[in-house]
Amino acid sequence: MEITWLGHSCFRLRSRDSFVVTDPCDKSTGYTIGRPTANVVTISHDHPGHNNIAAVAGSPSVVQGPGEFEISGVLITGIRTYHDDEQGERLGKNVAYVLELDDVRVCHLGDLGHVPTAEQVEELSGVDILLTPVGGGSTISASAAAETVSLLAPKLVIPMHYQTPASKKKDLETLDRFLKEMGATSALEERQPKLSVTKSTLPQETKVLVLDYRTK
Repeated sequence: MEITWLGHSCFRLRSRDSFVVTDPCDKSTGYTIGRPTANVVTISHDHPGHNNIAAVAGSPSVVQGPGEFEISGVLITGIRTYHDDEQGERLGKNVAYVLELDDVRVCHLGDLGHVPTAEQVEELSGVDILLTPVGGGSTISASAAAETVSLLAPKLVIPMHYQTPASKKKDLETLDRFLKEMGATSALEERQPKLSVTKSTLPQETKVLVLDYRTK
């Protein structure tokens, strides 16, 4: 399986048989994701920075809510969470997705705004790769993201939704604080354009992996 970060909270996941795009963003975020082809698009919440379905080619099936789905050979579980720490009173609801591709379980937390509850942790258990917001603002802070990683215990953690030279969301923090919280400051030096991984090549202990975003 291959994972490419297109920017903000948008990733392209490629398995042997399918392509999935998560939270496609519009240009107001500062990122240009191009025109990725997908069989499936997941939407964590209804916001232009996360629901730009028109940018995705290939007439994909759209998943936009909690539940269990099997589409194009991809097993998807949507788990209801919230965009803030007041059960959605301020910013509304959010959906975290667990996607199983090529026997690898990937969790995309969307715009999660709180540390998961015990019940949500149980629903998210067994995740191999965690795609988590780390920049604060309208999502969890670096410290809350680190706590979430500790609760879910994934093999790989890929940060998203933080301040970069491309980002136009000025309320976001940079990546440095999260890496410090995780004791993984060297991850910046090891950043890579995409991740190619199989179940057998996953690390034994939790590791932070920084991906470069799409620049053109």
